[in-house]
Amino acid sequence: MEENEVKVKGVVKTISVGKIIGIVAFVIVAGIALLYNRLWQKSQQDIEEMTQLFEIEKEEMENEYSGFAVQYDEMKVHISNDSLIRQLDREKQRTQQLLEELRQTKATNAAEITRLKKELTTVRQVMRTYVRQIDSLDQVNKQLAKENTRVRQQYQEQTKVVEQLTVDKQKAEEKVALASQLDAAAITVIGHNKRGKEEKKSKNVTQFVVNFTIVKNITVQTGEKTVYLRIVKPNEEVLGKDTGYTCKYENVVLECSERKMIEYTGEQQEVTMYVDVAEFLSAGTYTAYLFVDGVMIGEQSVTLN
Repeated sequence: MEENEVKVKGVVKTISVGKIIGIVAFVIVAGIALLYNRLWQKSQQDIEEMTQLFEIEKEEMENEYSGFAVQYDEMKVHISNDSLIRQLDREKQRTQQLLEELRQTKATNAAEITRLKKELTTVRQVMRTYVRQIDSLDQVNKQLAKENTRVRQQYQEQTKVVEQLTVDKQKAEEKVALASQLDAAAITVIGHNKRGKEEKKSKNVTQFVVNFTIVKNITVQTGEKTVYLRIVKPNEEVLGKDTGYTCKYENVVLECSERKMIEYTGEQQEVTMYVDVAEFLSAGTYTAYLFVDGVMIGEQSVTLN
């Protein structure tokens, strides 16, 4: 009887451990899936913002081409010079042809968009030439002067539309710039004593260890990056400022405690930085700031007794 009970208990214990392993495995898989999903969503968002920037630029050009085509019609209303009218018709047809080419071009076709930008510059110059010519004729025809005023007003309205699109473009560029910056996550600041163990007493701390994760970002240019670490003491002074390390942040040169070169590949990357302590440390809060490419990518604090 006692032997059977032991076997039964053994079976129950095995089943319980199996359940625990299954739960832990499920939690790990779910966590990985959630992290992958978030990174994928961020990547998609960055691509969408860049596409939006290209679309705004193309829309801006389309509006300007359309505006010029309308202005050529307005210019012909009170012109009796057949030769000038034919010239305006040719320029209008050319403008409409370029507009149609632009509409058929994908916003991401950089080579074609660049060509049509150059064509647009020529169209502007031609338009200015005709505006000056017609303004000269206005001196002998008051009615024509009024019509030209209306044309200029219409041009100004089109300019306002272009200016608004330019503002929208700048905002989109700012979003892309923000998306193209590195970001540090899971930052920890730990004080170590001379035995390499974690230490909470300020007088026993001989080294700070800062661990962090550079987050995956496909929009950031890959290659060699310099990470600057600036640890600020409770009295607002910089720890280890005599190292001579400095970085520029918001047009201000900052003293830094340490720096480290990394090879950024666009993927998530674990980084550890060490700062040796060769000065008196008072009790209080020590804050670590991380900088890359003139941008603060993260900060974290630790309090010592």
